[in-house]
Amino acid sequence: MKKKLKYLAWILLAALVISQFFQPAMNVHPALSGHRLTDAYKVPENVTDVFTTSCYDCHSNNTRPMFYMRIQPLGWWVMDHVNEGKEELNFDEFGSYSLRRQYRKLEEIADEVNEDEMPLTSYTLIHGDAKLTDAQKSAVVEWANALRDTLEAHYPMDSLVRPK
Repeated sequence: MKKKLKYLAWILLAALVISQFFQPAMNVHPALSGHRLTDAYKVPENVTDVFTTSCYDCHSNNTRPMFYMRIQPLGWWVMDHVNEGKEELNFDEFGSYSLRRQYRKLEEIADEVNEDEMPLTSYTLIHGDAKLTDAQKSAVVEWANALRDTLEAHYPMDSLVRPK
């Protein structure tokens, strides 16, 4: 039995070493898309700072490379998480979304921040500066709601909300 455990430990160690040669593609795209949220709408500097510090790593086309992303299988998990985040909301592609989707995403931004759903606790544990203060939360929620109100004032509701 002891011999089998030792053999299994060596196999696991070999698998971990070999996995280091299979790095995921990093989410780093130096060229700007031209569809960024800040290109499409006026975003106050304090809200932009919050997005940069607390959101862009998972919700943009540029993730700050961190040392732990090079350690597998952790790097695969992080990049999978980043890809899921970008599918849900990508600030670098926000301007290319339909008006309906932009409106819905602004509502989700306000709700997620207001309910402390974002940024994720798993992210703020490692990135302490990403944890939002009450003032930062309030600024993001007020901005998102104000932009939604502006969209409502300029576009017919049937272009913003899916009919029931």
